[in-house]
Amino acid sequence: MSEIDINSLSEPEMRLKKMQDMRTAGDEPYKYSGERSAAIAELLQKYESLKPEEESAETYQIAGRVVAKRGHGKASFGNILDQSGKLQYYAKVDLLGESAYHKLLHEVDLGDIIWAQGKIFRTQRGELSIKLEKFAILTKALLPLPEKFHGLTDKETRYRQRYLDLIANPEVKDVFQKRSKILRLVRELLDGEGFIEVETPVLQMIPGGAAARPFKTFHNALSMELYLRISLELPLKRLIVGGFEKVYEIGRVFRNEGISYKHNPEYTLLELYQAYTDCEGMLLLTERLISGAVKALTGNYKIQYVGQEIDFTTPWKRVVYGDIKNMDAFEAETVHPTFIVDFPLADSPLAKKHRSKPGLVERFELIVAGMELANAYSELNDPLDQDARFDEQVKQRAAGNLEANMKDEDYVTALKHGMPPTGGLGIGIDRLVMLLTGQESIRDVLLFPHMRELPKTEKQAI
Repeated sequence: MSEIDINSLSEPEMRLKKMQDMRTAGDEPYKYSGERSAAIAELLQKYESLKPEEESAETYQIAGRVVAKRGHGKASFGNILDQSGKLQYYAKVDLLGESAYHKLLHEVDLGDIIWAQGKIFRTQRGELSIKLEKFAILTKALLPLPEKFHGLTDKETRYRQRYLDLIANPEVKDVFQKRSKILRLVRELLDGEGFIEVETPVLQMIPGGAAARPFKTFHNALSMELYLRISLELPLKRLIVGGFEKVYEIGRVFRNEGISYKHNPEYTLLELYQAYTDCEGMLLLTERLISGAVKALTGNYKIQYVGQEIDFTTPWKRVVYGDIKNMDAFEAETVHPTFIVDFPLADSPLAKKHRSKPGLVERFELIVAGMELANAYSELNDPLDQDARFDEQVKQRAAGNLEANMKDEDYVTALKHGMPPTGGLGIGIDRLVMLLTGQESIRDVLLFPHMRELPKTEKQAI
């Protein structure tokens, strides 16, 4: 490609022509594989003590995205980024050869994904690098990285084009790697408590288990209106009726509600149910589960969150619901884990009546850093009481409360067959991840948060 050609083309046009030229020359710009012998992080660790101008005895193959290029003489440098980390490459014309070196300088663009082979060495300036012996373009990027790639900060762009966010901001990957680890820890802790993980339907004929407005859909073959689940509760409690004694599910639930820093229309919920226990048993399990996850992840029971220390050392404080004069202020001002206990009967259609306090139910909510993190209760297992409470919810729906529960006749039938005394617990996984990764918005712990639709002019600008 001549200088005139390059100067007459826009950046995307130039990249497209380079891709077409590769094909013409018989070099496939979208290759099928790129064999690697090591991840970049492994090499950085293995050769951490390498001295300047020393090199490895072994030759390695790596692959990743080119995120920096510099130098135009007989030696040049760049950075290759893979999932695990970033490594500098060092290229010399006498090692690569004239043709390959020219290709590296003039055909490889920022954003291209390349395969590279060479020995690991440390430059005179102390930078651990791979000395290129061979390289190949694995994937030609037809669009450039954002102008502000090194420090992409615009929230709208970051959330709408998460792939760019992940390339530009390595710390974002760290958040989601920690999220994966938190989920593993929760599963390990529950498995250690004797729970088994199960799966229940996402599409339901009757959405239940929470006070929320559902999303509707339609099954064409069955000509049936269905709903995306708003909770995992009622199917899991059917399993308790069926003889399972400790079950849990970690799954997506969907609520047709507003969006805020701590709300997303779909989010990840942990729900678990245990036979032969009650609200107090769930409270103690909550302490073990969350404090255990904190300790396993951080090595301590204290974390820093938004400039304040939160202490997860158990036991946690308990406050009676009726003693709170201003609930909004109490959620906003509560920093350390605090249980709100003994809720009004009218607010809890699936919870068992309090055994000693008329008008209340055996239920708690866990508040941490001003957010509700968990909700639990002694499960209502009296079928006649449950039937009456469903009828009351139906009246509320008829009066215009679209968040009131629908009546689930089959669930009442299940209870008539007998459900043992049971404790149930729900924990918002996204909010737990927010706390343990120091994120102030739920959007920062969801890879693809929901966003408003952009006008066409704004879509074109992205």
